[in-house]
Amino acid sequence: MKKEVSHPYVLNSISELHRLLELPKPEHPLVSVINLNEIKCYADESLQRVLYNFYSVCIKKDFKGKMKYGQNYYDFDEGVMTFFAPGQVISTTLTDDLALSGWWLVVHPDFFRNYLLAKTIKEYGYFSYATNEALHLSDKEEVMVTSIMQNIAQEYRSVIDSYSQDVIISHIELLLNYSNRFYNRQFITRKNANNDLLIHLDELLLDYFNGEKVQKMGLPTVQYISEQLNISPNYLSDMLRSLTGQSTQQHIHNKLIEKAKEILAISSLSVSEIAYSLGFEYPQSFNKLFKNKTNISPLEYRNSCN
Repeated sequence: MKKEVSHPYVLNSISELHRLLELPKPEHPLVSVINLNEIKCYADESLQRVLYNFYSVCIKKDFKGKMKYGQNYYDFDEGVMTFFAPGQVISTTLTDDLALSGWWLVVHPDFFRNYLLAKTIKEYGYFSYATNEALHLSDKEEVMVTSIMQNIAQEYRSVIDSYSQDVIISHIELLLNYSNRFYNRQFITRKNANNDLLIHLDELLLDYFNGEKVQKMGLPTVQYISEQLNISPNYLSDMLRSLTGQSTQQHIHNKLIEKAKEILAISSLSVSEIAYSLGFEYPQSFNKLFKNKTNISPLEYRNSCN
């Protein structure tokens, strides 16, 4: 019997979110800063998978339970930030002692529709990580983030004037810019973990090109590689750029060229046969890539080995 797929609970407005959490009516219809201590936790299974149609930036503390990002479950401790873009599904595993503390900023896209932020917010990588990675904060960073969120709340609780929206958006941009800095810092402070990931990536590509996958599946895609590593494509590329200066696609191509050089040097296969064995549909594409990477053709490389 086919397992029934549970559909996520869709939240289209911040007012609807407040009603769901049994919070007072939001003081602004398009932006709200929520104290997680005030949220009533639900055991209703229908609310364990939620799709928010607005932006969410949350700093969590003392989180007892698990949240699912993409294909992975993550346990959280002190000072963890998460970023959700409209349309992403968030799953939570509830426990008997589920508890929340921290701050949650939610902003509807309509709030900054006529501002530059409507375009630039899409350029912040942490919103496009397919919700796979959390940002771990230091104590000082946690204080800074909390202060900015509270400034946003203070502004929309004040008397609204012609400058209110500009000021709130400036605070949001400041929060996003600091978060961007902290994310890039995380690539450095978590260097050992990322080096292990790089080793795993190289082993994965070696197995792919040495086995039958390349003939059956063609060239490995960035999406395929990231799924095998249980991280998102954008996070993988950001991590690789921080370690090697290259994107995931460039890294795949480099490993492909290494394998091609090995075959050219030790086998008598034709260039076309090598191209097909490495997953290329057309030998011309293989020739072009090889020459772009090495400045010589496959045949010229083979002759240089003799």
